Amino acid sequence: MENKFVSIVVYLHNEEENIIPFLDVAVSSIAGLFKKYEVICVDDACSDGTVEKIKNYAFEKKLDGIVSVVHMGFYQGIEPSMNAGRDIAIGDLVYEFDHIVVDYEKSLIEDVYNEMVKGYDIVAASNAKFKRFTSNLFYGLFNKYSKSFAKIGPETFRIVSRRAINRIKAIGTHIPYRKAVYANCGLNMSTLSYQPVGNAAGKGSKATFSERGGLALDTFIYFTNIMERISAVLSGGFLIVSLGCLIYSVIDHFTGENVAAGWPSLMSFMSIGFFGVFALLTIILKYLAVMLNLIFRQQRYMVADIEKIVGK
Repeated sequence: MENKFVSIVVYLHNEEENIIPFLDVAVSSIAGLFKKYEVICVDDACSDGTVEKIKNYAFEKKLDGIVSVVHMGFYQGIEPSMNAGRDIAIGDLVYEFDHIVVDYEKSLIEDVYNEMVKGYDIVAASNAKFKRFTSNLFYGLFNKYSKSFAKIGPETFRIVSRRAINRIKAIGTHIPYRKAVYANCGLNMSTLSYQPVGNAAGKGSKATFSERGGLALDTFIYFTNIMERISAVLSGGFLIVSLGCLIYSVIDHFTGENVAAGWPSLMSFMSIGFFGVFALLTIILKYLAVMLNLIFRQQRYMVADIEKIVGK
């Protein structure tokens, strides 16, 4: 067994059906691999019996590790909740489980650790058959326009070293999207792909489309210059149209044909106006990109209380 203290941070929102199968796999695997561990369950406004099942499981199994439940003040979603759990974790290594549906072999939990000891600070497990179109589109755009050297993709869970956690905390206390921050922290990353198994294969996040869409937009603004590029391209397009209309107006004035009286002047005026709007928008976006450093330093989650279930 490895002489390390390991934290398991688990996101929960109405997971009554899945929590016990998950704990059976995750806790038994971690307990068999590491001498000391803690389980931090982040209760993101669960309204079913998820928390009660965790308590019963901890007492019935007489777990050697520390089990805590972090009760969020209200429903806040995966990212703020997992940030809260990660900030409380004290382990040398931290396992982050965004989803608790087990569609992988139990040995995968040990495999990501074995990959980490090869020299990586962040190792993720990724479903090789994940095919959601919107997610693949998001990851493709992010990897193309992000300045980070590491690429991101769909992940089921990951293991993170204490050095990586300290590094991202130095970046800012507000972490809008952990995968993107990890990719931009400058430390070595690796991803292990696995073939999903069992009836749970293919099941992913419970986050709503609006939540995923909002997170994607925030991530593009924080970590890429895609918005600036779009604004600059539109500005350039309207500038070209403006110049074309101006040239057409001059030619029409001197030739005297008057094919469409007033149309060139109107289009020139509108094109110049739109060019000015998008040029101003580009400047504003650039300014906001600089101001994001201040936003990064604000805490963005609310914890109601932390409940210790068992602890030795």
